[in-house]
Amino acid sequence: MTMLLSAGQMLATQARLQPDRIGARDLEREMNFAKWNERACQLANALLELGLEKGDRVAVLAYNRVEWAEIYAAVAKAGLVAVPINFRLTSPEASFICQDCSVSAVIAEAALAEIAEEMRGNLGLDPSRYLLIGGDAVAGWTSYEDMIAGAASTEPDVAVLPEDTWCLMYTSGTTGNPKGAIRSHRGMAMLALMTQVELGLGRHDDALLVMPMCHANSLNFFTSFLSIGATVTVFSRQSFDPVLCLRTIGETGVTFSSMVPTHYTMMLETERSGAEFERVEKLMISSAPARVETKRAIMQMFPRSKLFELYGSTEAGWVTFLHPDEQFDHLGTVGREVVGSAPIKLLDDDGNEVPDGEPGELFSCSPYAFEGYWNLPEKTAEAFRGNYLSVGDMALRDSHGFIRLIDRKKNMIITGGENVYPSEVEAVLSQHPAILDVAVVGLPDEKWGERVVAAVVLRKGASASVEELLDWSKTRLAGYKRPRTISFLSPDEMPRNATGKILHRTLREMFA
Repeated sequence: MTMLLSAGQMLATQARLQPDRIGARDLEREMNFAKWNERACQLANALLELGLEKGDRVAVLAYNRVEWAEIYAAVAKAGLVAVPINFRLTSPEASFICQDCSVSAVIAEAALAEIAEEMRGNLGLDPSRYLLIGGDAVAGWTSYEDMIAGAASTEPDVAVLPEDTWCLMYTSGTTGNPKGAIRSHRGMAMLALMTQVELGLGRHDDALLVMPMCHANSLNFFTSFLSIGATVTVFSRQSFDPVLCLRTIGETGVTFSSMVPTHYTMMLETERSGAEFERVEKLMISSAPARVETKRAIMQMFPRSKLFELYGSTEAGWVTFLHPDEQFDHLGTVGREVVGSAPIKLLDDDGNEVPDGEPGELFSCSPYAFEGYWNLPEKTAEAFRGNYLSVGDMALRDSHGFIRLIDRKKNMIITGGENVYPSEVEAVLSQHPAILDVAVVGLPDEKWGERVVAAVVLRKGASASVEELLDWSKTRLAGYKRPRTISFLSPDEMPRNATGKILHRTLREMFA
């Protein structure tokens, strides 16, 4: 054992302390900690028997399902590195990631095997290193279950150190190719501890992981709940189903979940007569700004739950927490620094700290920041100023120390020499009663350099014209901030990544 446990060691500990308690489950099957640890050991040994060695990368391509819990623990036990692939990526996009980090094996769900098949020629792996989850036997693939059944259930004889890499979490690639964020066992263990402190977690808790298991949000909470010996429930569906999600929360004893505002909005619009949510104690809302009325409605739906909000990134982990007692006293903010972190710095372009109330680039410093970008030392150097890390977000701090996010630095629109932050315009337009969702981007303009353009999704049954919305914004936004044009989109047409964040670059390309 090490001073800070890896996920594999965390699981072994819980298998010893509470072997019969349900450790991980999805909507189809469940495992107690003893069974979970046994299968994770078998998978780890099976991967090593294929010839994989400590530090080798293993790509994982699957929808949400409980096998993610086995895989994350198994690679940690074997000293391997998990490379979660966003299931929404195309084969060329997934192939770029696999080639970028030279994966040594691929684990894929049957429903996504075609994407992996198209990568074979680029990866040059032995067929034995393609593992298939579920489905019928397929030539060129080894059954995931057969691999587990044929391997030893003893703990692998591999020395895994805190500084070793556990996961390569590729960023969503909103600018250029995705970059592999290196997450170590030490960093993830520290993040788990800080999360437990901030949320007040205990063994009685049961987390419903709705966000994709290939994403940092679910991985971070997965590690936190595993570390403390609580149950993790994976919402095993290819896409979000608000009716099923509410039924799962009501019937399984879930005490916690983390979702984006869109998830909550969909649930709030769902019939839920007779639903009981007495066990829900804590809810997290993140990844995008939430309206005040949405927060109030969530609290009414889950009357016994406390509502948290956070800001973070794949690279930095959690940066700020907004606690339940701060929700309405500090509206529009994302809270203050996570416990254990150094004070946030907001810097101007020259690296000087800006006064409270003025925008600056946000730099955070914590004991669980990422180790850098895979094979990109220059990009890693650009992200850090000493021990402080930035992912390019702009923010301001109020007199009480609460942080208000303004926008991505790279999303900023410069029109007629004036800086316009899309999120500011989006926040104003979203107050219109007919608007369900809105995104603002800048497009080239011969006269002004860039012009402000808005994409709007209307609420179901609502109507509004372009002229009405433009006129409505006149009294609420300065002239240079107001959209020059507005386009109406359906909910499915609004481009988003796996966490529900709007892809502004994609939107710009659509409009262009």
